[in-house]
Amino acid sequence: MARKRRVIEEEHENHERWLVSYADMITVLMALFIVLFAMSQVDDTKYQELKESLRSGFGQSGAMMHEKASVLDGQGSTALDPIVPDDDLSQLSPEQVKLVDRAVTRKETLAQQRRAADAENEADRFEEVLARLRTALAAHNLEDDVRATIDDRGLVVSMVSRHVVFHSDLATLTRRGQLVIDTLSPVLADLPDALQIDGHTNQARGKPKHYASDWDLASARAITVLRRLSEQGGISAERLSATSYGMERPLIDPKKSGSQQVNKRVDIVVLTSLPPESRELLSEHGFGAAQASGENAGESS
Repeated sequence: MARKRRVIEEEHENHERWLVSYADMITVLMALFIVLFAMSQVDDTKYQELKESLRSGFGQSGAMMHEKASVLDGQGSTALDPIVPDDDLSQLSPEQVKLVDRAVTRKETLAQQRRAADAENEADRFEEVLARLRTALAAHNLEDDVRATIDDRGLVVSMVSRHVVFHSDLATLTRRGQLVIDTLSPVLADLPDALQIDGHTNQARGKPKHYASDWDLASARAITVLRRLSEQGGISAERLSATSYGMERPLIDPKKSGSQQVNKRVDIVVLTSLPPESRELLSEHGFGAAQASGENAGESS
């Protein structure tokens, strides 16, 4: 029996498939135009009902619900009024302009008076704190070991080295230095303010014997005092921070006799919480730092 041969017919290629895509595109465009046409037809009755509903919901006020503020009411023309600021001074009479100037000037004057009053009250508070510190120091005959002033940072209590708060070129507190800090701690612990501990060296030539630089020595001294206040004085560590100034901020003129001993110090700064504009006025209500005597001047850092 003869084997039948399968005849494989070649598939006919359709050259008109583009018509399907073209027809789909035409359908989409027609739908788009219908939607646009429908959107262009505004039902005035329904629109007015919607506008009145929104106006009543917003208390019948506001530029968005104003009769002339509707774009659709113009039917293709611009119906919006030009926007003019309510406080445009060009619309005011000369008398009204003067009244505005007086009001602004009075407001600024009151603000300045308020800042000055805040600074004065803060200075008075710091003077009360200082009086308590001096009373505590006087009980141990340590009042000469501390100098104080007020600047834009707050109350600055400087532990000077007239009686050797620190050993030369070291950050180790002497017994007298420890006593000074322990005497100050109870008063400082009662305050709500943050405390910044600033370390300083004097302006002696050459670097310290046991530290790489004056910055390192000043930093070590600040940290020593900070730890004493925290560990022995019970002051929260969250209130404490340490800063090193090296020899850059002398307390008194380095050319004066005795300055080397006094400038070798640590400052405890009771930081003010006043805003910057009031803080600038704080030093005007403060008191100047007393000048230390020049006894036993030395040249070690």
